[in-house]
Amino acid sequence: MADYKNIKGFNIQYLDSDPPNPIEGQMWFNSTSQTLKGAEGATITDATWASGAALNTVRLMLGGAGASSSDALAFGGTPGNLAVTELYNGTSWTELNDLNTARTGICGIGIVSTAALGVGGFTSPTVINAETESWNGTSWTEVNDLNTARGLMGGAGTQTTGLVTGGVIWNVSPPVERAETESWNGTSWTEVGDLNTVRRQNNVFGTQTAAISASGYNASTGTQSAVESWNGTSWTEITEMNLPRYGGGASGISTNGMVFSGFGSIPAPGNKTNTEFWNGSSWTELNDVSTARGNGTSAKATTTSTVLFGGEPTGPTEVWTIPDVLVKTFTTS
Repeated sequence: MADYKNIKGFNIQYLDSDPPNPIEGQMWFNSTSQTLKGAEGATITDATWASGAALNTVRLMLGGAGASSSDALAFGGTPGNLAVTELYNGTSWTELNDLNTARTGICGIGIVSTAALGVGGFTSPTVINAETESWNGTSWTEVNDLNTARGLMGGAGTQTTGLVTGGVIWNVSPPVERAETESWNGTSWTEVGDLNTVRRQNNVFGTQTAAISASGYNASTGTQSAVESWNGTSWTEITEMNLPRYGGGASGISTNGMVFSGFGSIPAPGNKTNTEFWNGSSWTELNDVSTARGNGTSAKATTTSTVLFGGEPTGPTEVWTIPDVLVKTFTTS
């Protein structure tokens, strides 16, 4: 039978403290605690939220894009109608060039901070916006408008292959939620299949041809529980989240995504801290965000590294990461 040295190429070390940067599969004996220890690979269930730097301009109902916890873009939002754009590098936020049209309820699309879209929103409580702006890492350029002007949509995809769905028209009483889905080809928007459940502030993640729209809100019926899957042509209802909510952060792809924070009415009204992971067939609750909030947004690309920012009540930027390894103590059991 092979021993540890034959398998790993070295003996178990005898140390007075745990090594500062163990690698997966490494084992050692801690002489101080008199325990045998080892490092194993971490999974998404081991990920946690930690505080990051605050936005320079505190706001909610803003747009977001980005790749990870060290690459995020924030733009637009309220109070008032804001045009401010900020970049997060994992340490601090830096102000960049403003949107051409200041607005709130703007939808952000993009999986890197250097290529994003800002879509729709409100330029005042009574003026709905259909404008699309494209970000190249330096400045915003106006491109072709949405077919249906609205705000508070869910968005997915990239700067050249984007998707928006749901939303609301706010300049009527009561507000009118929408079911339209529009697809962006880098030049123009095309209306495609509607959502089955009409809603706004739906938590959306994925790509132009494979996305998830989770929960949302409707002024007539409140928090929506329905989760729908997009195949590039139509939406199909699938498994609901454990805690339906709206206006949260969302990141990942249609078979590996997550939703975090948001507002909800189940089991009680208010801001939520919950993080849920979607594996393509079911939802799993993970570690909560530190500050319950709604109307924030996030980097979009993955479930392994993202960042939550903005929202109400005012909360810190929160950073989500999976550790490289976990240190385990071996026991006779």
